[in-house]
Amino acid sequence: MNNTILYVEGVTVDFDGFKALHNLNFMMAEGELRVVIGPNGAGKTTLLDVICGKVRPTSGRVVFKEYTDLTPLREEAIANLGIGRKFQTPTVYTSLSVFENLDLSLKREKGVWQAIFKRMNPNQKEKIETTLETIGLIDKRDMIAGSLSHGEKQWLEIGMVMVQEPAILLVDEPVAGMTDRETEKTGRLLQTVAKERSVLVIEHDMAFVRQIAKKVTVLHEGTVLFEGTIDEVQNHPEVVEVYLGREKKTHA
Repeated sequence: MNNTILYVEGVTVDFDGFKALHNLNFMMAEGELRVVIGPNGAGKTTLLDVICGKVRPTSGRVVFKEYTDLTPLREEAIANLGIGRKFQTPTVYTSLSVFENLDLSLKREKGVWQAIFKRMNPNQKEKIETTLETIGLIDKRDMIAGSLSHGEKQWLEIGMVMVQEPAILLVDEPVAGMTDRETEKTGRLLQTVAKERSVLVIEHDMAFVRQIAKKVTVLHEGTVLFEGTIDEVQNHPEVVEVYLGREKKTHA
């Protein structure tokens, strides 16, 4: 497990008899950008829920940085260890500016209102400025977040997780509802983010997967069906049968 940052071992999640995950084994390396795909109900979001502590597995464990078992910990404790999550629907503070959203997201032990009125130090300001550049919103720093486009809100929320300095960023379907231009920009953003941390992406858009992925994990019925490059995935008979063929029919 050297240079392995995340190890999901034998994880099962049973919802009243329905196994959302079934003896799942999954591993990620430090600095890796991994994409997880699979049909609806394959267990993709449940996998993220288990990693971040939203769902407690029935059995198995999730090991972070080779020594910390996350399964008994609460969501806040897991986040503080260095696992950040970006949900599918943007959850930004729509009445505050882009800059203020990032300011509120900085690692602080104080509450929201103390964070608003506390003067930030130079390092914190520099971190926000750098993040604004990375997410492409430096020119919209003073704009009210509610007036941003859907794609811009997604980028802002990615930035809100980035300023918390997670070792792993979990991202659930980041390009849903985006234009082609926004989708391409999101791919470049995630590749940039992955230069400094591990990134785990759940996605359906295969063109986007091809843009960003070096290694793809395919889930089916709560377990890993196949792992490989995007070309290997798209040419694997079982993957084509249970997922890719179905996707083509859905979009026909």
